Parts: sequence; structure tokens; C-alpha cells
Amino acid sequence: MTTPAGSGAGFGSVSWWGLSPALDLQAESPPVDSDLRDNTEPRTPELDVLLVGSVDGRHLLRTLARAALWPRRRLHFYVLENNLEAVARHMLIFSLALEEPEKMGLQERSETFLEVWGNALLRPQVAAFVRAQADRLAHLVPEPDRLEEQLPWLSLGALKFRERDALEAVFRFWAGGEKEPEAFPMSRFWDSRLRHYLGSRYDARHGVSDWDLHMKLHDRGARVIHTREFRRWRDTGVAFELRDSSAYHVPNRTLASGRFLSHHGERIAARGYWGDIATGPFVAFGIETDDESLLRTSNGQPVKTAGEITQHNVTELFREMAAWGRPRNTQGNPEQMCQGEDRGDREDGEAASAPGFFTVRFLPLGSAETLHHKSCYKGRFQLLYVACGMVHLLSPDLGACVAPGGRLVVELARYLVDLRQEQLQGFAARVGELAQAAGFTPPPQARPSETFARFCKALDSAGQHTDSASESMTPPPDTLAPALENQSQTPQTPALLPKVLAPPTESLTPFPDIQSPISDL
Repeated sequence: MTTPAGSGAGFGSVSWWGLSPALDLQAESPPVDSDLRDNTEPRTPELDVLLVGSVDGRHLLRTLARAALWPRRRLHFYVLENNLEAVARHMLIFSLALEEPEKMGLQERSETFLEVWGNALLRPQVAAFVRAQADRLAHLVPEPDRLEEQLPWLSLGALKFRERDALEAVFRFWAGGEKEPEAFPMSRFWDSRLRHYLGSRYDARHGVSDWDLHMKLHDRGARVIHTREFRRWRDTGVAFELRDSSAYHVPNRTLASGRFLSHHGERIAARGYWGDIATGPFVAFGIETDDESLLRTSNGQPVKTAGEITQHNVTELFREMAAWGRPRNTQGNPEQMCQGEDRGDREDGEAASAPGFFTVRFLPLGSAETLHHKSCYKGRFQLLYVACGMVHLLSPDLGACVAPGGRLVVELARYLVDLRQEQLQGFAARVGELAQAAGFTPPPQARPSETFARFCKALDSAGQHTDSASESMTPPPDTLAPALENQSQTPQTPALLPKVLAPPTESLTPFPDIQSPISDL
């Protein structure tokens, strides 16, 4: 049996990385209210962002790294995922990103991040780091006071007690005493999933991967992904090979998740790898960059690979975050210079983005349809981000949580190689229908994009038009330069969205105690 094209099966039922480049969420949100900025009281404006299915923290990391380019603002990120393993990975990734420079150097931190985030197999020293951090987090989750003391940016207060217990169990599995690969045979899981996905095409898998890369990803704007790195990832799950290939042999347990399977007529719980095996983690940080010299071509071929661009971008993100609390040069940003007098109460040595200026709050699983029932969330968020695998949750109830004048950003399925062009167009059309039903409209004069769909929510009668408010603040320098291809808008037709991208219900339940996974799928 061969998985038919257009089935979406390569997307998997659990997402571990995004299918779009990282965004600066402040650039996507409404500007700071001029009334707050002109207020003589020393009040810091706040930005509340709800992210549904962001999975890998890339948008949060880029937003924090670029915070100094914007007027000072207190950021509150509310993260809603569909499985606790994704919550655990968020916590691990942020713990790594915020590690003190004295404990871990910039290069080591960047390389560790890339391996944990995007590789199915780890080096032994990176696996030891994961076990140590997981053990630490497993002890912090059940103790809120210690958690608040050591990770003041993190809040798990909204999670249910059983979710916190399951989250602790996930960390204990990561840190578990079974250090042998047999405890979680990632290579066997990967190959089994690949065989099931390709079917009769498995023996020609290199040709299939080359076709998907050149005829789909390259045509859709991701030309910097090199054949060698893409083929290696398809074969082994190792996207970023920073050392000799023989160094990668320890399974990455952070990519494990639970699911119900049918076995001999019975439904049983199993742990395995149910994530993406089609696109890969190259899109999030590897196809766009602020340094356009990395996108140069020679004889029609990119001079840098997606892996090299990813390493550069992640290193720069961590460099920016390591500069918190130190004096910064505004680098000619007009918004910061013209507001210098308003910041006179801040000491010269204080950065625009001190470590206490943001919080990450995790919401209960499956709460997207009930958030609006709580007054604290209704009309609270200035920005709503919805990943392509969670679009089925976009509804009027979720739209009620966005404040008047707020923005909506929806990730499209541009880099999902399983989908044909007409399905991509239908997906975009369906997103527009759901956004309109939720109370959003496309902003006038918006730049066309095949990667994200952007909408805004109408202001109430007392408010001003969104466009006029936008003119009160100069945005930072141009966001990431698209690699090698201009984005364009395509005609749109209806699509059966839930059948293509909506994750199945069984992927929502973690199984932290299962030790004997089924791998025959």
C-alpha cells in the first residue's frame, strides 16, 4: 500500500516543529496605544498574545530576541497545545534558551537547541543534558513555590491537577533510568513510520525525497534546503548534523508521544513517534534570515544550506537574549530615539527587555472552545495566532477572546508537501471563511502571503480605525527577508480542512507510563 498524495499523512498526528518561519509577534500585533505612551504615569503597556498550536516556541523566541527594537512593553504569552509533550518541550526549550551564559556558552547552547529541537537522535552529552534538565523540571512541576522561584517567567497555574501529574510523568520518562536505546527505539520507530508512509515507494525513497524537495519545497520558496540534508533527515531523522554522523545514536525522547492503537481488535495505549516525516524542521529558522548575504546564490545554487542558516539564526537569537540587562544601542531605530525622553526614568544600563518583562502561561488542553466562558479571557488578547494543524479550533467562541482591534495570524499549509496546489488554495479559502465567521476581516492593503493569513477584528464604535492607529508607530526594520522567491496570492477554492489537517482525537491524550510501544505501523 502507498499513502496517496494529498492525504496529509506525512504531517502526523503530533507537531514538534512549525511549518512556517518564526515571527516577531510585536510586529503582528496592534501598536502601543498612544494614550498610554503619552500618559504621565509610569505605566508599562502590556501585550497579551494567545498562541494555539505554536508547538516549538519559535515565535516567542524571535519576539523576545527583538523586543529591544520596540517601545518597552510587558509581554504575556498564553500557550494552548493539544498534548502535554509539547508543553514539556516548550519548558525544556525555554530553560535552555534562558540558561545563564556562565553555565553554557553561546555555541554549545545553540547546538544543543538544534539537536533537541530537530533531531531524532542525539549525541551522548546532549542526551545527558536532556536527562538532567528533565529531572530538574520533574521536581519543580509539583512544587509551585520552587517553580516560581527558579522559573519566574513560567506559569502552570491554569493546568488541571491531572495535567500537571501527567506533565511530571513526561519529564520523568525523559529523565528515566532506562538509558539504553531499547527503552525508546527511535530509529526503529522512524523507519517503521517511513515504511508505512511510503508503502511500495519505500525502496525508491531517495527519489521520493528528491521529488518532494525540488518539485514542492523548492517551488514554494524553500530553495536553500539542500538535497543532502533533506535526504539525510528523511532517512534517519537527523536534520542538523553538527558533528560526525557516528556521534548521533541516542534516541531523542522529547519526540515521544502516546496514542491509542488497534492491536488484534483491541484499543491499547502505545508510545512512539507520530510526528512529521515529510517536511522537516528546516522551515522554522532555515529559509529566511535578517542577513541577506546568507541567501546569495552562485551559478543558480544557494551558497548556504538551510542547516547553516538555521544555526546562524538560532545563535543570533540566543545572542540577543543573552544581552538582556546590558546597555543596548538602538541602532538608529526611529521609534526608540524619538521616545528617549519618555524613558528618562529608566537607568542607562537597563535594557528594554529585562528578564522579568515576559511570562509564558500554559492553558489546559482542549480549552479553546471554553476560554470565552471565563471573564478573564473574554476580549483579553490583542493577538491570536493559530497553527495550520489547529485551524479547526478557529470559531466565534475563540474569536470572542480577542479584543476589538486585535489581530489574527493563521499559519497556512504552504510547506506541507503532502498537499497539492489546489488543496493549498482550498485550505487558504477555508481559513478565510473560518476567520470571517469568527469576526475577523482581512486588513486593507495587506501584503499578499502564501505562508500566513492575516486578519483584524473591528474596533467598537468608540475606537479609532486600525490603520490610523498603525501609523502612530514606526515598525522595526524589515522582518525576515524571504529566501529566493517572492510570495504571491493564489485563487482559492473550498477545501475539506478537517480531513486534511485536523489532528485525531487520540493524539490529545498523553501516556507517560507506557514502556512497551507498538511499532508495526
